[in-house]
Amino acid sequence: MAQVPKLEENSVSKTSSSPKSVTLRIARVNPKQNTEKKFMEFSIPYQRWTTVLEAILQVKKHFDHSVAVRYSCRQATCGSCGMIINGKPRLACFTKISELESNVVTVEPMNNFPIIRDLTVRFERLFDSHHKVKPFLIREDSEISSDEKEFLQSPEEVEQYIQFSNCIKCGLCNSACPTMATDSSFIGPQALAQAYRYVADSRDKGKDSRLKIIDDSHGIWRCHFAGSCSQVCPKGVDPAMGIQFLRGYLLGFRS
Repeated sequence: MAQVPKLEENSVSKTSSSPKSVTLRIARVNPKQNTEKKFMEFSIPYQRWTTVLEAILQVKKHFDHSVAVRYSCRQATCGSCGMIINGKPRLACFTKISELESNVVTVEPMNNFPIIRDLTVRFERLFDSHHKVKPFLIREDSEISSDEKEFLQSPEEVEQYIQFSNCIKCGLCNSACPTMATDSSFIGPQALAQAYRYVADSRDKGKDSRLKIIDDSHGIWRCHFAGSCSQVCPKGVDPAMGIQFLRGYLLGFRS
């Protein structure tokens, strides 16, 4: 464990108020070399608006360029910067240090994903499962007639699925899911929520084929309804609710 001095005043933007400091603990692990996880500590100044991602990037800029972290949009849209922050799956760009109310911020790679290095993980399983549920509109008609330009929906029809279309595939729900940790073949809450997103869409005609895909011992019935997935979703998708709605279709309570 390494202790690094605080940043010099001239290395950060000066403001009218002196910034506070937080101890940032970053998990360092490289599976190609060894499997042992170690932590390095850095004293980082922060303001009320400073995010965990910004603190990590300060470390990369001033202390250790080799810290591996994935990020892109910095506005909770792309889903790239998911990680475990103080024990909970969160988006680093969406999590302010001041809101954590802790003098120590510990960041680790997400659970239930193979680690590439440090804070970055592989998403192949998530994307494969997402693709498996056919995340696109399935229609019986292959072409749109010349006098029809769009599939109209009422506000009530849109309301049935719009919440679930907000998924950004960040992986936080799969990271929080206890079943993902014990069943390597489980399809996962992200894919199940997206299956419901299309099943509930009045324009889609692929309900039966999707329900057949998830009606499996490693599919929807493997979910123990812990609800952890919904608690960590940064977009309010509520995968647990979508899973319960899908069970309603399979049990004949919904049509």
